[in-house]
Amino acid sequence: MNRATIVVLQVVIAIALVGSVAVQTLIAPLLWLDLAAEELWGRIFLVGVVVLGVRTMQVFGICVWMLLGKVRRGSIFSKSSFRYVNVIIGAILTAAALALALAIVLAPGQTAPGIVGLVCGASLVLGGMALLMVVMKALLRQAIERETEAQTLRSELDNEVI
Repeated sequence: MNRATIVVLQVVIAIALVGSVAVQTLIAPLLWLDLAAEELWGRIFLVGVVVLGVRTMQVFGICVWMLLGKVRRGSIFSKSSFRYVNVIIGAILTAAALALALAIVLAPGQTAPGIVGLVCGASLVLGGMALLMVVMKALLRQAIERETEAQTLRSELDNEVI
């Protein structure tokens, strides 16, 4: 992968992480105050979903950052990469579950059905993204196996030629 591409991606991730910290420190407390007329459990739930949803994005961003570092160093095809991929899958599944929980809580209230449908759709898309990451993990596993096989063959050829 081109070094410039990695740097641009890291800049985008850094901006997103700074923005997410701003959401957690500025927007979430304002949301709490804005929901003052709501029941306490509703306020806790909604602000909790926002904060936890932002946290899943932060975890995702940090793991992608770490994987980009491995790409830059040429060490992406190692078993240690699976740890980051597994955490990414978990973060996306958590975000999907949070979105679904939000839709379930919003459904019986005065929320427009279209909004509930959009949140359910977001949950479905997030679940699809998690499944896509499972496929990417399988591809990484195959690439690691091919890399190991190629190294073994190179080693055998080196020994035979000499």
